Amino acid sequence: MNNVIPIVALDVPTIGAAQKLVAQVGDHCDFYKVGLELFAAEGPSVVYWLRGEGKRVFLDLKLHDIPNTVQSAARAVARLGASLLTVHASGGEAMIRAAVQGAREGSANGAQHPADGAQHPINGGGESATQCGILGVTVLTSMNAASVGAAWGRSNVSVEQEVLRLAGLVRSAGALGVVCSGHELSSLKQTYGRDVAALVPGIRLAGGDAHDQVRTMTPGAAAKAGADYLVIGRAVTGAANPAEAMALVWGELGAA
Repeated sequence: MNNVIPIVALDVPTIGAAQKLVAQVGDHCDFYKVGLELFAAEGPSVVYWLRGEGKRVFLDLKLHDIPNTVQSAARAVARLGASLLTVHASGGEAMIRAAVQGAREGSANGAQHPADGAQHPINGGGESATQCGILGVTVLTSMNAASVGAAWGRSNVSVEQEVLRLAGLVRSAGALGVVCSGHELSSLKQTYGRDVAALVPGIRLAGGDAHDQVRTMTPGAAAKAGADYLVIGRAVTGAANPAEAMALVWGELGAA
């Protein structure tokens, strides 16, 4: 049975726009990504709102700092009730391990909605029922071998090998898994199996626009390759009928 979990990206500037999108998608999704734009604009309030609506939250902040700072930030995120949090795997094993520890500490303290003070259990996916899962971002889907080489000062870069190398750090640090494109997914699963969960962004419906991402994949192809989580953005949120587009995603996953 395929247990891949789709997550809709709320890449919008305000909580009002997020609320409109969630209403449009309706019952077709219960897991949403809050990224830098929305979190910078609205802060924890958008996470509290989603949790109050019974939705799970993937807080995509891509933390990259000294271990102590990342541990404190991960602790705070877990206390909000987020189910998933990203850090940059290139921050190193010590930083990733600190994020895992911070998430464990914050999850143990529980997540409270400020309106009612109720405890919010964290569930779903490969993570435990009580802990915010840490995902290490490997190579951004907006980058290819040339841009990675230019950024990291290397020649003859293999994106696939860089993803596998960084995934090794993530596994050693005890994190839940990685963020990678669908193009590296098969190699990742062949190398690490279920030891490393895979969240795949850059998901596009067949014939859809790739926008600013250069390494994209359809939901069905990603599911067949072994994805655990999919992040779907403009393929759903930019559709004339987001609920209908999300139904197409579920149809592909069912066929896969």
